[in-house]
Amino acid sequence: MAQWIDVCSVDDLQPDSGVCALVGGRQVAIFCIPEQRAAKVYAVGNYDPFGKAYVLSRGLCGDINGQPVVASPLYKQHFNLNTGVCLEDETVTIPAYPIRIENGSVQVSIVELIYEV
Repeated sequence: MAQWIDVCSVDDLQPDSGVCALVGGRQVAIFCIPEQRAAKVYAVGNYDPFGKAYVLSRGLCGDINGQPVVASPLYKQHFNLNTGVCLEDETVTIPAYPIRIENGSVQVSIVELIYEV
């Protein structure tokens, strides 16, 4: 069973932007991408394995061929926000965490990873 941890209010998120939160001792990058009817949120590890720095929350988020992605601010590799897989090198991944919005609160689960490095 997933353990959900309150991270912030949904009002703290900025559309098309990322924030970093310390969740269970891990840096997690949280992104809010507006869709037609509601905002979609994603949570991935904040560590950029190419640049070897905790910077992914500062990356540009968007869409490539229908896949939500974040581009590293250092060397510009793109990571799928659903799976954590790097689009330029599929052998490299970052953790992708379950995330949800409950009663206006953004919650992340680090117990059950979707994908892990």
